[in-house]
Amino acid sequence: MFDHPIILDSVCLAYAQTGCDPIRMTEAFVIFRFPVMQCGITVQVIGDKLIYENQLISGTDVQTRPDGSITRDSTFILHACCIYNASGFLPVQAGPLWLGLRIATDRIYRSYLTERDYPVVKVLRDPIYVEVHILQRTDPNMVLSLHYCWATPSANPLEQPQWPILVDGCPFLGDNYRTQLVPIGSELPFPTHHQRFVLSTFAFVDSASQIALDGEIRMA
Repeated sequence: MFDHPIILDSVCLAYAQTGCDPIRMTEAFVIFRFPVMQCGITVQVIGDKLIYENQLISGTDVQTRPDGSITRDSTFILHACCIYNASGFLPVQAGPLWLGLRIATDRIYRSYLTERDYPVVKVLRDPIYVEVHILQRTDPNMVLSLHYCWATPSANPLEQPQWPILVDGCPFLGDNYRTQLVPIGSELPFPTHHQRFVLSTFAFVDSASQIALDGEIRMA
């Protein structure tokens, strides 16, 4: 928490060149995305560590009058540092990765609908408790990230129209009933293998009554 609000539309990368503007901004956060060796990133090797660094800086709110200008804000600087091993990398190879998507019967996520329950009938605005999880993996270092999720009138993920559910991992701001991200509890064997969210039931206008969920998923 900060004593004074940060002017988010003034936040920028301190040493960035052009083309490094935020890809998304709301009243609560700013998202930057850029290649690891661009936008002012500095890199150095210290011992067996590879260190990437950058800085975020915000402007100040200046009040101007004919007699002079004042500000009550101090400059906010956030130093970001990512440290990786420069040697001893684990071997990498291609292989299948299985994912599952299921709908919980309530907000507790203790029981889930089965194949016999589909198609599911819902009243408009009813909550739908969605979970996406990694299957058949026990690596605790794996992290599941939902990048982009959308709904279509059928099981074809490319069919039009499409309605965004998550954009860049965040609830779609153009929806008046925004999707809610659900924190994952530590009671699961591998919490980072799961992602949960709640969406409000809706219907496509002038289209089929069924709705299918699709998504783009990233692993870390």
